[in-house]
Amino acid sequence: MPVVVCLNGLFVSKEDAKVSIFDHGYLFGDGIFETLRAYGGGIFRLGRHLDRLWRSAQYFHLSIPYSKDELSELSRQALKHSGLQDAYLRITISRGIGEHGIDPKACSSPTVSIIVKDLPRYPAECYQKGAETKILSVRKIADEALSNQVKGCNYQNNILAKMELNQVGLIEGFMLNTRGFVAEGTVSNVFVVAGGALWTPSVSSGCLEGITRNAVIGIARNQYGIPVEEKELTRYDLYTADECFLTNTIMEIMPVRAVDGRQIGASIPGNMTQRLTDGFHELIKREMKND
Repeated sequence: MPVVVCLNGLFVSKEDAKVSIFDHGYLFGDGIFETLRAYGGGIFRLGRHLDRLWRSAQYFHLSIPYSKDELSELSRQALKHSGLQDAYLRITISRGIGEHGIDPKACSSPTVSIIVKDLPRYPAECYQKGAETKILSVRKIADEALSNQVKGCNYQNNILAKMELNQVGLIEGFMLNTRGFVAEGTVSNVFVVAGGALWTPSVSSGCLEGITRNAVIGIARNQYGIPVEEKELTRYDLYTADECFLTNTIMEIMPVRAVDGRQIGASIPGNMTQRLTDGFHELIKREMKND
């Protein structure tokens, strides 16, 4: 399948898409990124992704050498160039080429890349029967050390958690914060249904304020009138949930079948999970129609 790369404003082949080994993104993971998804030739909530990218840049004091409008247009051009209607996109901005040592002042110009490729798919079984999950031993980095609202290129903490999942053959699991509350999955946000209400970890618990997460909260509150609480969740809340599901840009909404061997709910997907999934797909159609 086609892979399109826009590197520093120029379209290059996958083979020619090279970054210097002296780039601080390579040397130190000094950079930021956003993962986006295209539906029917339009990029879902591109503006919100770029808003978050700019906030990440502000946090890291990283200059973006484009305006939001310019980066938006480059992203749309890259998608069009790929010929794909439904696609995966990733925008990455690193600190750029510098001397040895961590000082960002040594880097004169950021490196900006946009990758567009065929959409990766999670196994259909995960949606039909739900994902089996576990609570992981790797903890989220505390917000007072590094904000979890930033999509930074140093993902080693989450990679260690993913390695733990690989050892037991699972796709996703739950990371707790340093205080023992549920934060998020390795690459996803977490939702629990309990007593007719929808619960999700608050951003103060250490979760990323995901684009799909916020869309689901809006659908629940505004379309279905479902009470939503952003709160601290414990492993007890996961174990005893009526329903549980995960969200991210690529997976959309994935039901959870079990946590640490404990079955969640009586059916998969649960009633509320299915309603929210239907509502999310309707939202995509509306927004892509108006894009």
